[in-house]
Parts: sequence; structure tokens; C-alpha cells
Amino acid sequence: MLDLWFEKVVKRHVKGESLIVAYADDFVCAFRYKRDAEKFMKALEKRLNKFGLKLAKEKTKLIKFSRFSKNRNGDFDFLGFTYRWEISRKGKDIITHKTSKKKFNLSVQKIKEWIKKNRHCRIRKLIDQLNRKLKGYYNYYGVTGNYTMLEKMNLIVKRLLYKWLNRRSQRKSFNWKDFGKKLKERYQIQKPFIESRDKQMELFI
Repeated sequence: MLDLWFEKVVKRHVKGESLIVAYADDFVCAFRYKRDAEKFMKALEKRLNKFGLKLAKEKTKLIKFSRFSKNRNGDFDFLGFTYRWEISRKGKDIITHKTSKKKFNLSVQKIKEWIKKNRHCRIRKLIDQLNRKLKGYYNYYGVTGNYTMLEKMNLIVKRLLYKWLNRRSQRKSFNWKDFGKKLKERYQIQKPFIESRDKQMELFI
């Protein structure tokens, strides 16, 4: 009901433009003026206290998110992405969203544990299941401007496979070069892809 309260009540008590983007228990609010944001923070705490709820202090912060204040700690994490203002190759101000460091490291840890646990499966079965996981990962994080992070994940996954499959026996069965050739010729690890080219976040522009 937070978004309804924001639309019906908050917007009537602020001077400038404002908006809310919410998903489950996570949300981001934006205001044209700093004083409106500060006023909202106080009202939000009172609103939540009314229902016996509290803000997660470690996830709550007030920042200046503006094209005029780039590189001044004006970025934020939301739903697994880090949003920030940057300059495009064409010299235009754009908002980029890339996999957050926290979520990236968590995903690496999960896939590492999964490969380790399933390393004794038949390679074909292992690769098929792994590709389904990678496809799901790329479906979510495959947004314009985030391809470098997808490539990074792809390389890490291949190195983890190399490490744990080589430990299936007492001696190494192949070196890194031969392993890469085998993957390319026989098993085909799911390649990164951009799921959507029009997901650039323009809400705060």
C-alpha cells in the first residue's frame, strides 16, 4: 500500500515532481527538491511506525542523484543493479544500471557451490543444467550497458568448471587451453546475451 499512499498523499504535499518505483518490499523514491525528500523521510518513518514497521537503516539513504553531480557517491543499488549517471560514448548524460557488486559476488558463490556439489555428474548433464542457470541469470541481468558484467560471469563460470572438473581425478585431465577447446567443440557453455535493449532507466531523467 506504500505506492498508493505515495500517489494519494505524498504527491499532494511536495513542491516539485516526485515518483516511486516499488517491487515487493524494496522501493526507490525520487524528488525534484531536497527539502521534499527530507520531509518525506520523516513522514515515511511515522507512517511505518503506525503499522509497527521500521525502515531498514542499512538499506535506506538520501542521495543527490543528478546528472550535474556525477562521481559524488550519487549511485544506489536496487533489485540487484547499481544505478549511476555516466557519459555515453556520444557524450550524452545517461543512467546506467549494472550488476551490483554484492549481488555479483553472491551469484559467483552460489554457482561455485553448485558446481562443486555436482562435479561428479556426467559432463553433458552438468553443462545442460548449468546452461539453464546461466540463461536465467542473463535473462535478468541482460540489460543494455551490462554486457561486460555478463562476460565476467561467463569467464568465472568457465574457470570454476575447469577447476572442479579437473579435481574429479588425482591428476589433471586437461590444461586451460585444451579445456576451452573442448567446451567450444562439444559442450557449448551458454553465451551472454542482452535480453532487452530498451531497459535504460529513464525514470529519473
